[in-house]
Amino acid sequence: MRALLTSHGSTGDIYPVIALGKAMKDAGHEVRFATVPFFQKEVERAGLEFIPVPPDWGQDRLSEAMRKLSRTRNPVRLLQQIYRQSIPFIGELMNRLEEAMEECDIVVSSYLFAHFRVLAQKKKKPFAVITFSHNVVPDPSYPPFPVAKLWLMPRFAQKLWNRLLWRASDRFILSALNRTMGKHLRKAGSPKIKYFLMNPGDIALVAVSKRLLQPEGFQKSSFQFTGYLRWQSEEDPELEKTLRKFTEGGKVTILTFGSVSFDDTESLMQRFLRNWPTGKKLIIQTGWAGLSPQEEREDILFVGKVSHDQLFSHGSVIIHHGGAGTTASALHAGVPQVIVPHFGDQFLWAKEIRRLKTGVRIRRKRWPERITPAVHHIEESPTLAGRAKELADILATENGPNKAVQVLEELLVEAKVD
Repeated sequence: MRALLTSHGSTGDIYPVIALGKAMKDAGHEVRFATVPFFQKEVERAGLEFIPVPPDWGQDRLSEAMRKLSRTRNPVRLLQQIYRQSIPFIGELMNRLEEAMEECDIVVSSYLFAHFRVLAQKKKKPFAVITFSHNVVPDPSYPPFPVAKLWLMPRFAQKLWNRLLWRASDRFILSALNRTMGKHLRKAGSPKIKYFLMNPGDIALVAVSKRLLQPEGFQKSSFQFTGYLRWQSEEDPELEKTLRKFTEGGKVTILTFGSVSFDDTESLMQRFLRNWPTGKKLIIQTGWAGLSPQEEREDILFVGKVSHDQLFSHGSVIIHHGGAGTTASALHAGVPQVIVPHFGDQFLWAKEIRRLKTGVRIRRKRWPERITPAVHHIEESPTLAGRAKELADILATENGPNKAVQVLEELLVEAKVD
């Protein structure tokens, strides 16, 4: 199999696709990954062929783009904003991807970029998508997130209503995306976007735990729950010495907001540090926001880019933004979580962590003042810690990358038969 993978966005959008590519390569397939140059090193570390596509942005531009997204709460407007950011280079991007598709047997893309399916259809290539959150999987047993379920209605009425909501949502999103991108796609020689929620690809890989997150009775064969696809930054032996010295062999609270960026980082950090108890050890990952010490404190350690698995192995509580990748890492680590969602599917993950009884959510407004009470609540609740370990044991039995490779191999066989 010659596979072309593509994804764009933050670390959480790229690393799971790298994990899939590595598994495909290990299974004997030829894999190329088309993405922005910022992630070239990680793609090549996995042994995948790297294909550069625009934009060639550095950390500052990527952080600014993330800041703009974090100001948008409405999910459809957020999606439009993601597409709008690609307008200046959409022609070059589509041309490079179309050229790369000439030498592949299958195309695998992040779910968000529905206009790539048009290219795959033009080249008559099987097209698969990966979604890192299960809230986009259409099923009559529940409505589109975040619409509330109609609990008081009979089940048959709920299913009928939910079907109507999914179809209406699909049409609404397609209309919004084509209003945003239609003329720019036409200028690039590409027709309008035709598919999103209801039929995103020949197969959709839902890269979350099947045992923990697949709806009961789910039967939609075009959506396959594979398990998590996880790729980690390289572990740092020298940093490990620093972490062990700081924690003194114990477990401490860890704060990371990943790729989320803030308009007022310095002010937020000042407020947070004023409210964090003196003498209580804390590790802060600087992340894309560039969180930095406002004063020297022996009880707080700042770290940069690091493997989640390496860092979270030292954690007693993980405070984070609710990104799909960070949530998955905390679940795999068996550590309870405090989630401060900012936008997009982060609100879904905050809801799921509460449902799974392995953490709590606090609201974005005044989070610097609310973190400490939330951490104290978790530390005083052995049930949450025990539940987190139970879920980690369940996740250890799943192999998302291998399952995803199997699904893609079957799709290619079916495509060749047809």
